[in-house]
Amino acid sequence: MQTVVKLSTRRREELVDITSQVEDAIRSSGVSTGVCVLYCPHTTSALTINEGADPAVAADLVSGLRRLVPEGWDFSHAEGNSDAHLKASLFGASETILIEDGRPMLGTWQRIFYCEFDGPRHRTFYVRIEDQGGQPGMKTG
Repeated sequence: MQTVVKLSTRRREELVDITSQVEDAIRSSGVSTGVCVLYCPHTTSALTINEGADPAVAADLVSGLRRLVPEGWDFSHAEGNSDAHLKASLFGASETILIEDGRPMLGTWQRIFYCEFDGPRHRTFYVRIEDQGGQPGMKTG
C-alpha cells in the first residue's frame, strides 16, 4: 500500500513532526507486521528520526546545520539554495521503519521528522507499507 502525504512548511528551515501521519497510514493499511518506507522526492528537504520529546532537539539540529553549512557560502549553484541541497543530502531522502502490532517500532523518545531546508513550501512525501505477517522465512520472538 502506498500513501501520498502533503504538508506545508512555514519557515526556511524547520523539522516538522510527521509521526502521526505515518501512524495514520500504518493504521489505515491494516498491516500488523511489516515494513514502512518513507520517501521524500525533493532535493532541498529530507527525512530523519530523532528525539521528539524535547522540541529543543529539533531546534538544535537546525541551528547546528546552519553552522555546518551556512546560507550564503560562495556556491556555484545560482539559485541561492545550495546550502539546502547539502543539508538534505546529509540527512537523506528516505527512512525505513519496522512495523509491529500495527505501530511503527520507534524508541521511547523517537519521532519522525520532515526536514525542510528551503521553505516555506508545499511538500509531498510517500509512505509505502509492506505486509510481512506470515511470510516464509520471517522469525518472531
